[in-house]
Amino acid sequence: MSAYRGGPNTFAVVGLSSKPLQVYGNPTYECRWESHNTSTATVSAAGYKILPDWGYGRVYTVVVVNCTFPIPSGGDRDGGQLLLRSGNDTFPALEEEPGAQWENSSLTAVLQYDYLYCGSPLHGDLSPQRVREWLAYHVRLFGEKSHFVMYDAGGVHDGLRAVLAPWIEKGFVTLHDVREQEKFDGYYHNQFLIVNDCLHRYRFSTKWMFFFDVDEFVFVPKKTNIGSVMDSLSEYTQITMAQMPMSGSLCLAEDAPQRSRKWGFEKLVYKDVMRGKRRDRKYAVQPRNVFATGVHMTQNMVGKTMHNTYDRIGYFHYHGTIAQRQEPCSRFLNVSQITVDGVPYVMDTTLREVAGAVKRFELETIGPVLQGTRQ
Repeated sequence: MSAYRGGPNTFAVVGLSSKPLQVYGNPTYECRWESHNTSTATVSAAGYKILPDWGYGRVYTVVVVNCTFPIPSGGDRDGGQLLLRSGNDTFPALEEEPGAQWENSSLTAVLQYDYLYCGSPLHGDLSPQRVREWLAYHVRLFGEKSHFVMYDAGGVHDGLRAVLAPWIEKGFVTLHDVREQEKFDGYYHNQFLIVNDCLHRYRFSTKWMFFFDVDEFVFVPKKTNIGSVMDSLSEYTQITMAQMPMSGSLCLAEDAPQRSRKWGFEKLVYKDVMRGKRRDRKYAVQPRNVFATGVHMTQNMVGKTMHNTYDRIGYFHYHGTIAQRQEPCSRFLNVSQITVDGVPYVMDTTLREVAGAVKRFELETIGPVLQGTRQ
């Protein structure tokens, strides 16, 4: 799919491979750098293969190949080509034009962003209103030096594109078209492929890189902010966040008359508190120390991981709401706790309380252009 330079003598190549071949054949890779200057010697090195999808691949599995040469490659400004060989096949992975040069200062330069979001592939008939709410909430949370990278796997229809457009214009969102990847049967619309492309494409652009989905809302406690929280975790390469699962259908009775005017995270206020159930976690990394990544965490990095972040950062998960175009509230309640189909719920108004501020922020930032957005 892609290849990126990671330093004066190192590269990462991200792509798909046959899963049976990787499981039963264990192919190896050789990297070669050929300068456009024919008087410069070709440099070769063994490729270090990483399979980051934890065996979840289907017909195809994700492979990240690290190519690290013994000497700087391409620093002569003559340009060149990175070639990758496996078995009898050799193919070009990256082309650098003459004049291009890796600058060592890039490793110490002021980062463009404090926080960058790497999104999973967008697919299906997604709700423009839910994505609208998610974007306004998170741009406000992460602040002016944040950026959101999204990948269109067929889910960015006209309604959703209209929601993304003002944020793209403001410089907060970048959208990549990866619909061609849908031809290849990998895990969940090639989710592992997408997050690894994002990691290597933007790893020198941001201090922290976040991985979660558009039906999940990151939160930090009152009287804190994302900056102070992440600064307190700066000694770790990776931090994981606990999930707070929310009902996608239970709402307050008082909201019934104005349900269409309430935002999703404003009216869905009942949290699943069943004990003993394993909950998925999502995560953030300092990407310069990460070589490949996954959906829920990475195991290919240098540095420490912190899992005990319960009192500092977490996320609310509104499962099933992002692909639902109709009104989510199907039952209105007037109680603080209830059990439905054996699942206990308690009222949690953490995000409801910031809904007004998020709406004002959206209006102040992009104007009234999205006021008529539908479910």
